[in-house]
Amino acid sequence: MKFERRPWAEPYKIKVVEPLKMTSQSDRERFIKEAGYNTFLLHSEDVYIDLLTDSGTNAMSDYQWAGMMMGDEAYAGSKNYYNLENNVRKYYGYKHLVPTHQGRGAENMLSQCLIKKGQYVPGNMYFTTTRAHQELAGGTFVDVIIDEAHDSQFNHPFKGNVSLEKFSNLINKVGAENIAYITIGATVNMAGGQPVSMENIKAVHKLAHQHGIKVVLDATRAMENAYFIQQREPGYQNKSVAEILKEFASYSDAATMSGKKDLLVNIGGFVAVNDDDLFEELRNMVVLYEGLHTYGGLAGRDMEAMARGMEEAVHDDHMKARVEQVGYLGELLDRYDIPTVKPFGGHAIFLDAKRFYPQIPQSQYPAQTLAADIYVNSGVRAMERGIVSAGRNKETGEEYFPALELVRLTIPRRVYTQAHLDITAYSIAEVYDKRDKATGLKMIYEPKYLRFFQARFERL
Repeated sequence: MKFERRPWAEPYKIKVVEPLKMTSQSDRERFIKEAGYNTFLLHSEDVYIDLLTDSGTNAMSDYQWAGMMMGDEAYAGSKNYYNLENNVRKYYGYKHLVPTHQGRGAENMLSQCLIKKGQYVPGNMYFTTTRAHQELAGGTFVDVIIDEAHDSQFNHPFKGNVSLEKFSNLINKVGAENIAYITIGATVNMAGGQPVSMENIKAVHKLAHQHGIKVVLDATRAMENAYFIQQREPGYQNKSVAEILKEFASYSDAATMSGKKDLLVNIGGFVAVNDDDLFEELRNMVVLYEGLHTYGGLAGRDMEAMARGMEEAVHDDHMKARVEQVGYLGELLDRYDIPTVKPFGGHAIFLDAKRFYPQIPQSQYPAQTLAADIYVNSGVRAMERGIVSAGRNKETGEEYFPALELVRLTIPRRVYTQAHLDITAYSIAEVYDKRDKATGLKMIYEPKYLRFFQARFERL
């Protein structure tokens, strides 16, 4: 007997299940209209397969749940804080830890501490909440990612890399003293979950430090990034994900973290830094915004779950299954000739809405339309990552028109089986077969900040 490839299975077994509500297409047409064609505004009980995000939607292990029962809920000096601190030092290598309720709490504090009004913050493509906090602190984001990242079909192994030329040109143009820091997202969410190479972050670290500029890592999915380095970059095939992760983090001065992704928890995050003075400032600020510096807005049980999730997530077998499950969905979509971002990312498959619905102009929100249409077809919830997410220029108020107009199918960790992904791919193929009949949307409500979360639309 011959197989195309050796079958694989997830390195865990299911011990608890949550029944799902089944809905009809007429039900879903009503639900999406009531939600203003915004999948964020749907009720979760009306969703069959929820691929909106991998943030906080992970399934925790028996080891993590056991840790939850050992939560030290003391207001100050919780032992769970020290367990988390020890693991951050062990796996990431940073000297100091300040916990936060989630990643955007970390972004907010670090932005306020490091950005002076009028400074620039280069980065390898924007992320929504990161850029919003940088702008609220008075900074201006500048994209310094390589050009290939903006081409959905360019098959580059490290499309998340920083363009050293763009970064250098910015330093020469505005002066190093006017650059707050450079932020490195690993992997790059808005580019399709694309990784950064070790060679690239080494070079960025060297160039930044030559000019006295700090390197800040968005470590939200850095473990997935480490896996891609292991698989794609020469010299790392025989190193573990844990070893690669620690080396990668060593080329940064600080990190923000949403533990709701890599670390297999439902809530939590942190800021980690090496600079003593910056740590003192953050430790004082966290009391105002999050809570005392030994809990930062989290219960002790949640810090323990995050510390234990860190131990599990860094295992090679877990990371292989996590990334390959995403790749499995991508391969199914390829069989149906669905236009997707290449190569496949680590946490999600991204549909190219411009190529999916070429008749819908970007001003009529093709990715928002596609996400709504997929939900109506099958109850699968995805999310828009295009013009709606890009928002508006803070100076002119004009909409950004990003090169990438995408729909993200985000796979929660340890939640869905291959059968769920089979249904997802089949549903998208059905929508694709009827693509010529699709029409766009008009925005009828737009909030001031991060509009993609709460905006409402109607059919044109």
